[in-house]
Amino acid sequence: SAIAKALDKVEAKAKKIAMPDFESFRDSIAYYGTLAHEATHATRHKSRLDRDFSRQFGGRKKGGDEGYAMEELCAELGAAFLCADLELTPQIREDHAPYLAGWLKVLKSDRRAIFTAASHAQKAADYLHGLQPKDERQPEPEEDREAA
Repeated sequence: SAIAKALDKVEAKAKKIAMPDFESFRDSIAYYGTLAHEATHATRHKSRLDRDFSRQFGGRKKGGDEGYAMEELCAELGAAFLCADLELTPQIREDHAPYLAGWLKVLKSDRRAIFTAASHAQKAADYLHGLQPKDERQPEPEEDREAA
């Protein structure tokens, strides 16, 4: 499908994104939702968007600090934006629950955190869209109107 090709090209250009086997997912939407999440993480690299929440929110160690929680929130929002663009509707997964406590801690401590995460997530989605060859990108809204 076009969705699969688009995300597979993003994965290739992001160098290497570690993903479980396709067969281990409930369905293709779950796989591509996870790939979108991981591709958003890949944009944090210095050679891409150089996103480091530890500067603003403290260290980024796996397991619960605010920098880690912000990166996970950004990746989740980025995946939601990418899935919406691709007209995918992934289901909420049970493994999201452990992240909620970290997200809530950050959101309670900084009332602008959601805007910061959403802004970075949109930049990541835009960056990932920009990796697509021009002829395979979705048309801009004004292009849609002209075609009608």
